[in-house]
Amino acid sequence: MEITHHAMDAILEIRISKQLASEKQFFKLELAFTAQPGISILFGASGAGKTTLLDCVAGLKTPDSGRIAAGGKTLFDSGININLATQRRKIGYVLQDLALFPHLTTEQNICYGLSKLPAAKQQHLCTAILGSFRIAHLRKRKPREISGGERQRVALARTLVTNPCVLLLDEPLAALDAPTKSKIIEDLRAWNEAHRVPILYVTHSHDEVFALGERVLVLEQGQILGDGVPHQVMRAPHLETMANLAGFENIFDVVVATVHEDRGTMTCRLTGNGPELETPLMKTTVGAALRVGIQAGDVLLATSHPEGLSARNIIAGKMVSLRQRDVIVVAKVNCGVEMEVHLTLAARDTLHLQPEQPVWLIVKTHSCHLMRS
Repeated sequence: MEITHHAMDAILEIRISKQLASEKQFFKLELAFTAQPGISILFGASGAGKTTLLDCVAGLKTPDSGRIAAGGKTLFDSGININLATQRRKIGYVLQDLALFPHLTTEQNICYGLSKLPAAKQQHLCTAILGSFRIAHLRKRKPREISGGERQRVALARTLVTNPCVLLLDEPLAALDAPTKSKIIEDLRAWNEAHRVPILYVTHSHDEVFALGERVLVLEQGQILGDGVPHQVMRAPHLETMANLAGFENIFDVVVATVHEDRGTMTCRLTGNGPELETPLMKTTVGAALRVGIQAGDVLLATSHPEGLSARNIIAGKMVSLRQRDVIVVAKVNCGVEMEVHLTLAARDTLHLQPEQPVWLIVKTHSCHLMRS
C-alpha cells in the first residue's frame, strides 16, 4: 500500500437508483450528479436520502442500478457487474459518532489505517497530519482525555492520513460550538487545497451550508430539488419544499393582482384578509395563484409609520407576541396574516415593544420570493 498525493484532481460521478422498503414507508433514492474537488453540501430533512447516498458511495449499501466512479476509477457499475469492496474504494468516511478506538492513543488511532506501511513511513505521515490539524500535543492522549473538538480533529486526521480520493462527512461537527467548528472547517479547507478531492458533507444546519459549501444539493425524498451556489439555492428557492428546508419562516398563498412589466415588479394580494405586496416580476398572469416566502430576518419593524424609504412594502399590523430565543427575539405580528419577525434584544428594548401594540412592517420587494407549490 502506498500513500501518495493525487496526480490529478479527482472527480466523483454518481448515477444511482435504490429502493428501500420498511413497514412504515417505501423510499426510492434516484439521482445523478458530478462532484468536483471541493466541498459539496448535501442538505435536506431527515429521511431525504443523504446518509443512504454516502453509504452507497462508501460501499456499505449497494444501489439497485447505476454507476459510481471516482478519479476515473469505477467503484460500482450494475451494467458490467462491478461492485468494489469498501476497503478497496479508497473512500474516507467520518460519522457523527467518530468511532475512535477508546483504548488507543491519538497516534495509534491515526496510524490504524497505515498498518501495511513501514513504521518509519507511518510516523512520517502521522506527524504531518498531526501538524495539519494542530493536534501534535495530543499524540499520546486517549479519546477520553481530550475535548470534543479535539476528538473531531483526531477522527478527521485518522481518515485523511490515508489520502482518500473522496471524503464523506455525515454531520461531523453537529455537536460542536461555533468557534470550534469554524477552526476545524478552516483546517479542512487548507487540507483540501493541497489534496483536491471531492468532499460530500451532510448537514441539517443552514449556517454550515453558507460557511462550508461552494455548492449545495438539496435532497427531498431521494431526489435533488436544488443544486447550485448556496446563496442562489437557499435565498431564492423556487419550490415551497425548498423554502421550508431553507428556513423561510413566512410562506403565504397569494394571487397576482397586477403586473408592472415596465417596473419589473408585480402586485400580489395575500389570500384572506392579507395585505398587498410588491414582488419581483416573474412569468405569470393576473389571477395566478402562487406562494410567497419571506424570511423573518428580512422584515424590519417600526413603531410609527415610516416615511422616505425605498422599500415598497409598508404594512400596518398589531403585535401578537414576543418570545426570546437565545440572542434573537421572535415577534409575531397580525397584519391580516400572522407574520414572524426576528429582532435583536437591543431593538426590542429600544422600541419598548409590547403585545397589542400597533406596528408597521417594512419588506423590500426583493425579499419576497415567489414560488409555485
